[in-house]
Amino acid sequence: MSILLFLQDSLTALPPVEPVATAATWLDIFLQGGFLMYPITFLSILAIYVIAERWRFLNASRMDDTKFLRAVEDLLRTGNTNAAKQYCDEFDKPLARIMKQGIERLGRPLVDIEDAIRNAGKKETFALEHKMDWLATIAGTAPLLGFLGTVTGMIDAFMEIQNLQGNVNPSVLAGGIWEALITTAYGLIVGIVALGFYNYLLNKVNRLIFQLEMASTDFMELLQKPAAKKA
Repeated sequence: MSILLFLQDSLTALPPVEPVATAATWLDIFLQGGFLMYPITFLSILAIYVIAERWRFLNASRMDDTKFLRAVEDLLRTGNTNAAKQYCDEFDKPLARIMKQGIERLGRPLVDIEDAIRNAGKKETFALEHKMDWLATIAGTAPLLGFLGTVTGMIDAFMEIQNLQGNVNPSVLAGGIWEALITTAYGLIVGIVALGFYNYLLNKVNRLIFQLEMASTDFMELLQKPAAKKA
């Protein structure tokens, strides 16, 4: 019984336990990062839009070049130019639009046909590369905004130290530093993701452009083949 009384007295003599601070939420961390978190967030949303739009556009631009050219060749060898143009209209693809420009100029010198195909190819190349520079700009700008936020945050922290004449708690200084580093981490995340998708999508663009060039060359070679002799 005396032991229980002793334990009860010991527990009542202990100081009250202070509640442990809960972990900061993502919203709290975002708000502590400063006003530069907002333009970085805008860049991240813009990057998501460009990635989704370009991914969809590039996938929709792919087609079976060999099968398409073989069908066009069969139609042209029968002399059915209108059917060949209608066949191109069935595909809303870069290659089909390029080939249609060449077919519409059949009967003219090969130089004129080649120029038409080249001009159409430039137009399609521009469409494939459209908005890719946005993604490259985001990949370079987001980390720079993050570093700027860290620099301004560090300036504020050291100005506060100067105002307190150096009499500052190390924990307060550490808190100011990690808050300043939030923008750097955020900007680097956005920049790394944007750069990774930029390189991936650019590789898809280059492959599509190469396929268009090879298909255009095959089409010009097709026009120079001698017509099949009738029996």
